[in-house]
Amino acid sequence: MALGTGLGGPAAWAQSGAGPTILVMGDSLSAEYGLKRGEGWVALLEKRLAAEKITAHVVNASISGETTAGGKSRIDALLKTHKPNVVVIELGANDALRGLPIAQTQGNLTAMVDASKAIGARVLVVGIQVPPNYGAAYLDSFTKVFTNVGNASKVPVVPFMLKGVADGPDVAAMFQADRIHPVAAAHPRILDNIWPELKKLLK
Repeated sequence: MALGTGLGGPAAWAQSGAGPTILVMGDSLSAEYGLKRGEGWVALLEKRLAAEKITAHVVNASISGETTAGGKSRIDALLKTHKPNVVVIELGANDALRGLPIAQTQGNLTAMVDASKAIGARVLVVGIQVPPNYGAAYLDSFTKVFTNVGNASKVPVVPFMLKGVADGPDVAAMFQADRIHPVAAAHPRILDNIWPELKKLLK
């Protein structure tokens, strides 16, 4: 389905008189784990859209602990229910924490991208990196998963959503006590990492 002519294209948005629906499928990093409601990057995204006078409806279908397999099992129903024009896929971290096969993670992400594209939606893949204690080989292979999916499926990728947070000058202050989940102060930076690529899909 060509962009601009189908369900997910700007022409359809103009005809309907409404802006696009953005579906975010993520894990705890997008589900406001340990934060007050409204402090996570998805909630901040809604505020940024309003500030830039971009009419859009954001559906946050993120679940703490979600794996790519869980996302794959849920996506068809979510696509049918919400009919999104843009799908943001932020999954993979929990696959790494559980030591799941990298090929499985990549296959699940690809299936989610394909399902989204099949209804005419534009897709953004948001990547994550694992700590160095996982070993250099695993770290390198896992990091490449997201770009591999993006290149194969021809969709944009944010390589590392925690850039400037997990590798910034004051890492300890950017994370909650579990050293896994960012504090509220880190989420504006997370949004800044994702926004440039997401904004392109809204034009």
